[in-house]
Amino acid sequence: MRLPALRLWWLIAATLLIVVAAPAAGPRGELILYGLAGTGAVTAVLVGIRVNRPPRPAAWSLLAVAAGLGAAAPVAWALAPAVLIRPGITLYDALFLASYPTLAAGLALLAERSGTSRWAGLTETGIVLCTGVVLAWVMLYDPYVVDRDHPLSSPAVVAYPFLDALVTGLAIRLIVVQARLTRPHLIVLAATLLMVASDVRYFLQVTRDEPIEGNLLLSVGAYLGAYVLISIAALHPAGPHQDRAATVSTWRTLALHIVLVLVGPIATAYALRRDAALHELDPADLIVPLTLTAVVAVLLVVRMALATRLAEKQAATVGRSLTEQAALQESMRQMALHDGLTGLPHRGLLEEQLALVSAASECRGALLLLDLDGFKDVNDRLGHTVGDELLLAVADRLRPLLGPGETLARPGGDEFAILLPAAGAAEVKARADAVLTALRRPFDVTGHTLHVTASIGIRRLESRARADELLSDADLALYAAKAAGKDRHELFDPRLRREQADRIRMVERLREALEADEFTVHYQPIVALRSGASIGFEALVRWTPPGQPPIGPDRFIPAAEDSGLILQLGEWVLRRACAEAGPWHRRYGTTIAVNVSPRQLAEPYFADRVRQALADSDLPPHALTIEITEGVLVRSGAHAELALAHLTELRADGVRVAIDDFGTGYSSLAYLRDLPIDILKIDKSFMPNDTSDAQQAAMVRAVVDLARSLGLTTVAEGVETAHHAELLRTLGCDRGQGWLFGRPGPPAAAALRLNAETTVTVG
Repeated sequence: MRLPALRLWWLIAATLLIVVAAPAAGPRGELILYGLAGTGAVTAVLVGIRVNRPPRPAAWSLLAVAAGLGAAAPVAWALAPAVLIRPGITLYDALFLASYPTLAAGLALLAERSGTSRWAGLTETGIVLCTGVVLAWVMLYDPYVVDRDHPLSSPAVVAYPFLDALVTGLAIRLIVVQARLTRPHLIVLAATLLMVASDVRYFLQVTRDEPIEGNLLLSVGAYLGAYVLISIAALHPAGPHQDRAATVSTWRTLALHIVLVLVGPIATAYALRRDAALHELDPADLIVPLTLTAVVAVLLVVRMALATRLAEKQAATVGRSLTEQAALQESMRQMALHDGLTGLPHRGLLEEQLALVSAASECRGALLLLDLDGFKDVNDRLGHTVGDELLLAVADRLRPLLGPGETLARPGGDEFAILLPAAGAAEVKARADAVLTALRRPFDVTGHTLHVTASIGIRRLESRARADELLSDADLALYAAKAAGKDRHELFDPRLRREQADRIRMVERLREALEADEFTVHYQPIVALRSGASIGFEALVRWTPPGQPPIGPDRFIPAAEDSGLILQLGEWVLRRACAEAGPWHRRYGTTIAVNVSPRQLAEPYFADRVRQALADSDLPPHALTIEITEGVLVRSGAHAELALAHLTELRADGVRVAIDDFGTGYSSLAYLRDLPIDILKIDKSFMPNDTSDAQQAAMVRAVVDLARSLGLTTVAEGVETAHHAELLRTLGCDRGQGWLFGRPGPPAAAALRLNAETTVTVG
């Protein structure tokens, strides 16, 4: 059976047993049935302890013992009414009286201190106990015992009012000490009041010499009914999620204290008036209540002192908590506004300081935004731990460069910012030069000597300029410094903002053009210099928006690289070039050269996509040449290793690799010897301007001789005059490409050219 149903049925059964069955069972049967109700109460309390596991099991166990003694008392009265424990004290009186100490102990342990002290509960108990004794003395003991002119038939009855005062005091203590009263607590309080009422009724029956037999319901029956209520409380769950608790109001406690203070004087005045009217005035009639009233007053003063002390302790605790919370909030603010690695202010705090400086009426100074050149290579080669140590070393080197009121921050990654709120134009330039000079010195980091430089973007401060605008402009200037060669500083110019807007618009137009298929591939012939025959073509992408002039590659290729759209565009060009060159190769034996971006080579599946394009176009691998720039091969790090792996795989399949624009980059003999290269394309800047330019001719000769010694094929770009062609033939260059042989044209033009040629030499 579920506990709510068990509580209900037990309450109904106990009520019927006490109120209906017991009075109808005769004098002895009535007492035995009362005892049976008490035994049921003991059983119910034990069941409640086992099932609900209350937080104070010892308190409920003592209440069960009290109920057991209370249940045994009426049974002893019924079976052995004349048995004496001591003169004037029968067995049943002894059992009744013995139940009160255990009841008082259970009530004392039932309270859980929460926000108040143990002494506050004790003083509260003392106040109620003294007040209860005053009432017991004035209303019961004095008129019915002291003024009685003959002995009591049951002297033990005198103890009940004073025991009730004790029990009531402990019940009131429960109200004061327990911060929140649960339903079991409220039921126990109701049981205590019922027990006090039953004892008062029993006291009056005995002291007034009223007949007891046949009138036990309101005395003994109510007494056992109180324990039935306690058992109902034990069966009620008291957990925080199972029972709604009632908060003890401060105003209710104050009202209780006012009542307790007034009870003593009112009861004393009532006793004085009553005894004076009966001409039975005795000194004890005043001494006892007045003494107890004085004790109550003292206890109230002690209670107030304890409450004041507790309030002071709580105020101190709250003060400490507020101080700790403020410190914690400040610590969290520091953590939120400072970089966890270097301890420097991060972007949020930098923006706050920029806003404060810009709000000044006379705003001058500048923001320096610097980025470490080559930091990514450090991370790739040596790991992020070394990279973090390098950032710490950079921060330590930059801190001494600051002046009063200046700020060094780390907005993120390998970027640092220096706020110079009062520097003039000349000083800003000098400070930027000092930063570059400081960072050029080698860094010793965990056993590694690292050489890094920095690029700096400078933005002059302006009144009422937004912080995000200043940072964005400084970033544009930084981007310009990197584009201009790195290890330098650039001052922001409004044209940079316009150029950025143009790049953004260009990216959006690129994305739309890819979806609208606005691109075509044009082909420029590559000829054998000795025979003049077209042996291949270089595929060059062209953008021809409908109804608009063509857009040059120098405008859209950089935007495609920066945005990542080069991956989609590059794959499209590769597949289109292979598809259109397939028939040419099968008929004329011509080859096709396709430029590949470093971004494409950094993709994990690049080699697979090339193989798929060849397979779909039925173009053999040896008919495809992939053109790359020198920088792809001499870089270090994971991307460079992946690029080399792709090229090595494709060369093993038969695909050829050409270095485009040779001579404009690194031109390292080591990579020419060791890396997967088949063809060198000599940059057009090497072509002599006229027949008298011997220096340029010597440079071309050196490149051709170098390539021949390494077994590489040479292709000269920018062949525009007959002199260029004759010089290259004389120097032994294999192939040529330029306007002299033909400008880039659509596929139809390439097909017409091949048809017009009578011989085709495959080289």
